Amino acid sequence: MLKDVLNLDLVTTDLHGRDKREIICSLLELLSRSGKVKDYDVALKDLLDHEAGMSTGMENGIAIPHAKTDAVDELIAAVGITRRKINFECLDRRPAQIFVMTLSPRDTVGPHVQFLADIGALLRDKKKRKAMLKAKHDEELLQVLTG
Repeated sequence: MLKDVLNLDLVTTDLHGRDKREIICSLLELLSRSGKVKDYDVALKDLLDHEAGMSTGMENGIAIPHAKTDAVDELIAAVGITRRKINFECLDRRPAQIFVMTLSPRDTVGPHVQFLADIGALLRDKKKRKAMLKAKHDEELLQVLTG
């Protein structure tokens, strides 16, 4: 599913931001440039509301901010790497550098769950995480993600 959702315009090895909100905004801007976000403000509110209820900071330097929203008609996703270590309230209390954002319509379940399962399987692989962090260019990052 990663190959179906991600493309070169939706990945970056140079994600900007100094804190959780700035990272979320940077990823959402990346998604917005795809033209598939109908309302940036609605999407941002849904992301921040979800984050306020439960941090999406995982373990091993990974955060997966996501939300169901009326701002999209289909599942969309973006991946960003930051050189700066960001406090994202991760489960292991360590900072994050790998960020995966996904938005999906409120009334769908399947694609959202499948994408999270696929990206989760990829991110469990320590070699893949290291390769993502070492990627020098967006093309290299996309190759690591989609194989």
